[in-house]
Amino acid sequence: MSLYAYLSIDTSLPLNRIAGLSFGYNCLAGEILMDWLQLAVFLIVVILLVKPVGLYIGKVLDPNERTFLDCVLKPIEKCIYRCSGIEPHHEQNWKEYLFSLLGFSLISTIFVYVLLAVQYYLPLNPQKFAAPSWHLNLNTSLSFMTNTNWQSYGGESTYSYLSQMVALVVQNFVSAAVGLAVAAALVRGIARHASHTIGNFWADLVRICLYLLLPISIVAATLFIANGVPQNFQSYVKAQTLEGTTQLIAQGPIASQEAIKLLGTNGGGYTNANSAHPYENPTPLANFIQLLLIFLIPTGQIYYFGKSVKDTRHGWCIFAALAVVFVLGVWVCSHCETVGNPQMEQLGLTGGNWEGKEQRFGIFGSALYACVTTVVSCGAVNCCHDSLTPMGGFIPMLNIQLSEVIFGGVGAGLYSVLLFVFLAIFVSGLIIGRTPEYLGKKIESFDIKMTMLALLPFVLVVHALTCWGVFSDWGLKGLGNTGPHGFSEILYAFSSCAANNGSAFAGLSANTPAYNLTLAVAMTLGRFLVIAPIIALAGSFARKKMHPKNAGSFPVSSFVFISLLIGVILLVGALTFLPALTMGPIIEQFFMLKGVLSS
Repeated sequence: MSLYAYLSIDTSLPLNRIAGLSFGYNCLAGEILMDWLQLAVFLIVVILLVKPVGLYIGKVLDPNERTFLDCVLKPIEKCIYRCSGIEPHHEQNWKEYLFSLLGFSLISTIFVYVLLAVQYYLPLNPQKFAAPSWHLNLNTSLSFMTNTNWQSYGGESTYSYLSQMVALVVQNFVSAAVGLAVAAALVRGIARHASHTIGNFWADLVRICLYLLLPISIVAATLFIANGVPQNFQSYVKAQTLEGTTQLIAQGPIASQEAIKLLGTNGGGYTNANSAHPYENPTPLANFIQLLLIFLIPTGQIYYFGKSVKDTRHGWCIFAALAVVFVLGVWVCSHCETVGNPQMEQLGLTGGNWEGKEQRFGIFGSALYACVTTVVSCGAVNCCHDSLTPMGGFIPMLNIQLSEVIFGGVGAGLYSVLLFVFLAIFVSGLIIGRTPEYLGKKIESFDIKMTMLALLPFVLVVHALTCWGVFSDWGLKGLGNTGPHGFSEILYAFSSCAANNGSAFAGLSANTPAYNLTLAVAMTLGRFLVIAPIIALAGSFARKKMHPKNAGSFPVSSFVFISLLIGVILLVGALTFLPALTMGPIIEQFFMLKGVLSS
């Protein structure tokens, strides 16, 4: 989606014609300029929203603070507490908080599984969809509970309106709220001192859903409806095509699911084509709103953290480090897609790599969306990642393999980047020969153990399951390609699920018992083997006493800290996944440049 697409009347025209009609030129330099101007506009809007969103998140996560929605939502909140027996002011220690979270997640999974299993007998099923297979049902239930939203199915051909709304959309709200609640617990642990409690999970869950996710989703859904996204309960429409065949056009409550899918960084599409479908993403303005929704909470929560620990400069330094890595990824991905396959140029076919992309979004718009959705662990897509050039696909895969660090998902991004901050501070302490200290609290052996326990499972799960898939018949049978690209399809799938991202290369046929079960294992372990050490870290930091800063304290609001954090993020990512990436997209890039068909 180039900037000139916003200003042109007919966005279905080829991009070079749009450029000619709107600006009077179609040269490559002009297109590149407008592409980067689009990125600049997007980043400026994001930066302008960081502080107000962060301040509002802080008010939502503090039950003693008032919000401008209290007059409407406070009675509803109190009613929920009375009906469910929640004592919002009764705080929990880290073990109680963790057990509450695990119990809620288990009940959520069972609820979704049962509802999907009996959908044929329930209302709002005009297409009379039958229950999915047991292994697909289990995969879907765990996928939406873990905020992964991996889809081994086509939404418009598998699940009823009731299943989409009551099972999947509800999980879009609560799974995102669980992630932000975990981040809030860690932030409280860092901000408090000599405390044995880190908040109340149930109160956090209710307030996040009620005051944060629901109001913004209503506004976003209204904007999507205004842009042409359907929101109805009609039966699917049969249309006669120009070729004389019959086409079945899906209907349903799409706008409401679209809003929370993006805001909650869930990514599960109502349709199989996700945000490349004109019903889910009909206009350039809708596409821009989607990008903003994906970044809204992940960027705002960084300011919330800085405000909570009384060091907003430190929060902005973390934001700056992540923004640098993000922009670098966008540049590499868009450059590779703009250059395209040099072998095509020898045939006289120039203009970049258009395969798998919607013409109305353009090459840069597709690359930008691919980077946004993978750095933020959203999983929504507006192009086919399987059709990206080898190094163009390398960037989204690397984004995922950096463990939701670059802004990341709702809540998950904040607690993941703080793990890397702890690691960076620990490294700095080793360099200068002092006990590492962060925001007035010493980082001790237990904290480093919990940090590594939170970081290592993702790496182990991805590598172990990828190896199993590559050397097994069930893994190879699902491939859409062979050679390095086939390896990339398997690696991407397990990376996406273990990181709770949910996007796919789309060349892998994953709706089989083996893939549904192994991917479900990756999603579950990737979620809870990280959350448990994070909650333990929150309890550890909350119990610590504050120490005044001294000359030996590492400055966490400086260019040195930004550089160190970027270095640790890239170094850890390179050390853990570079060998696997070499076997996939990197070697495939060399094959492409040499004109060799891999097999």
